[in-house]
Parts: sequence; structure tokens; C-alpha cells
Amino acid sequence: MMTLQEEIIKELGVQPVIEPKLEIKKSIEFIKAYLYANLAMKRLVLGISGGQDSTLVGRLAQLSMEEMRLETGDSSYRFLAIRLPYGEQVDEEDAKTALKFIQADECLVVNIKQPVDAQIDSLRVAGVKVSDFVKGNIKARQRMITQYAIAGERSGVVLGTDHAAENITGFFTKYGDGGADLLPLFRLNKRQGKALLKVLGADSAIYTKTPTADLEDERPGVADELTLGVTYEEIDDYTEGKEVSPTSKEVIENWWKKTQHKRHLPVTIFDDFWK
Repeated sequence: MMTLQEEIIKELGVQPVIEPKLEIKKSIEFIKAYLYANLAMKRLVLGISGGQDSTLVGRLAQLSMEEMRLETGDSSYRFLAIRLPYGEQVDEEDAKTALKFIQADECLVVNIKQPVDAQIDSLRVAGVKVSDFVKGNIKARQRMITQYAIAGERSGVVLGTDHAAENITGFFTKYGDGGADLLPLFRLNKRQGKALLKVLGADSAIYTKTPTADLEDERPGVADELTLGVTYEEIDDYTEGKEVSPTSKEVIENWWKKTQHKRHLPVTIFDDFWK
């Protein structure tokens, strides 16, 4: 009988050792295969924050589209990088560094402050006071609304940045950044993503930057690890089948259990959701 750790690793598909160049090729081929299976889709759409994950997926997306153009002779295959700040982004320079590395075919900027604030005002009028945490989730969902609006107008596919270290902890907003069409990094953990960026020639500042969701106004730029109560090194060790401290193991597995609903499609009467 498998341990919970073994069950989680199997579900996430993480390998203890990877060859970065091979994984880069796998992700690109995965994206291209989806496009070949859905020939009406000619664009890839992704929100770029300036962090490790969106930078990696962005570069993979651009490389995929360049290969699609070469293989098909169709110049309409293009990658759209979308900047989605709420007002002024504190780490705007990081986003610029990421975009310079990604070299996207096209970059759009859509400020989400107005629609987010309008939603909160509407809730206030209805007598609902929105906490800073819930406001952060509204931001994440508004960003995904925007990406799908652009994808809808441009016959595009929305990419997501979810990876093993994020998935195991449920550290994403349900129907926000957790909602996408394709997840090119699924199967990789945080340190493996760094390895891919190194091989791709990214500026080290991109993958050594402290990871942050940066959704809360009252705690701008708060580190993911502070919120999670465990380091990404420990999470990565766990997903690679290594031993971690009993305390870290308990924290990781508790996150897995209590965020299970985020990894599931809407529940129906046929789902054994109580198990």
C-alpha cells in the first residue's frame, strides 16, 4: 500500500531527477500538440507577473509559436503576453526584465484596478464587506477573466503556470490563476522550473527572486513561504520522494488535504467527494 507521499507524487507526476533540455522539449511539444489538435486556435495567451513561473511558461510559449510558424508556414500563430497590474505594480522592473527575456510576439497591458474596485463597490452597496484576502482573490479572477476575453477575441488558448509545488499546497485561486486551458509546467516542481530557466538563459534575478502571489494590499509582496509555513526546498524534496522533517511533512500534507477541492472540477452527485 502506498504512503500518502507516494500517492501525491504519482498524481503530480514529479520525477526525482530531470534533464532540463528534455523537459523544455516536452513542454513545447505538448503545447504544439494541443494546437495541432485544435487548428482553429492560433494564439497563446498568458498573464506575465515578472515571477519565475510566468516567465518560464512565457518563454516556452514563444518558442512553441516560433516552431509552429516554421512547421506550418502560417504566420498567424502568435504568443500574446498580457501584463495585468492592479494600479501600479511595485516590481514593475521585474516584469520588464521577464518580458525582455520572453521576447513575446505581442505584449498587451490591461490594468485591472477599475473593474476590481467596481466589483468591491458593488458588493459594499449590497451590504457585503470584502476583506483584503477576498479582494486578492477577486484580483486573480479578474486577471483570468481578462485573459479569456482576449483569448476569445483572438482565437486563443489560455496558458496556466501551475506546477507541482503550487499544486500540492493548493496555492492558487480557484477559478482565478487556477483556471486555464493548458498547464505546461505540470509535473515539475519549483527547483526544476529554475533549472529550465537556467538552460534557457534567463537572468538569474528572475529565478532567485522571492516567490510571492502579491494579491493582498495590506501585505504587499508577502513571501509565499511565509504564508505556507514551509519552504519551497522542503516542498520540492517532498515531491521528489525525499525525507523532510516531520513538521514540514505534516504541513505539506495538511495543505494537500484541505485544498483538494481546488484540484477538482465542479462536484456532481457521482463524485465520492466525502472520501
